Amino acid sequence: MPALVVTRQPLVEAARIFADAWTRAGEERGARGARVAVPGGSAMHAIAFARARISAEIWARTRLTWTDERCVRFASAQSNRGEAHRTAALDSTQPPHLELALYLDGETAEQAVARATAAIERELEGALDATLLGMGEDGHIASLFPGRSHATTALVAYVADSPKPPPERITLTRSLLETASVHVLVAAGEPKRAALERLMKDDPALPASGLRGLTIVTDLILGSDEEAT
Repeated sequence: MPALVVTRQPLVEAARIFADAWTRAGEERGARGARVAVPGGSAMHAIAFARARISAEIWARTRLTWTDERCVRFASAQSNRGEAHRTAALDSTQPPHLELALYLDGETAEQAVARATAAIERELEGALDATLLGMGEDGHIASLFPGRSHATTALVAYVADSPKPPPERITLTRSLLETASVHVLVAAGEPKRAALERLMKDDPALPASGLRGLTIVTDLILGSDEEAT
């Protein structure tokens, strides 16, 4: 059963929990640096809050990648990585030790998967310490969509037919996500209620179900009359 945190400020609270896990991983790994994955979409705004809570030393050693990226140019408004830099969710003037893109301008999907896989194996030792996740109204995380098979030993996958545009994506796989010991999933707003209720019941059709160390942060009160804090 995932932990559930109900709050009026889900992005801020998710950032706090994620930053604490990020810091712990950075302290434990020392010079090797924390290995974290961060999202696009509405959850992206929590990145800046988390970044503000960690020390300059932890940040300078961090090895950061994305949970998924759309196969669009960096300058596109649909680029998760591009949008993070344009909105200052990430500080381009003070980058982490490593920012691993899943898609680079001009790459084919096959080239992106091969390059990102090799870099994750080399620079992240094929594993993650903590992830910050967003969740769609349908219950998808990264570009892993409900009802699809996610059984693969690959670290990175190409999605050719995302049900949400644009259709082509590069995503971290469930196998790679499972290497992290902490997952912080932020999902705010009434349209997420049905998916959250399914996730709290461990619906196997949802790709986040069963992730160890999962904390869900939301502004929705699920099956309770308790007030949000």
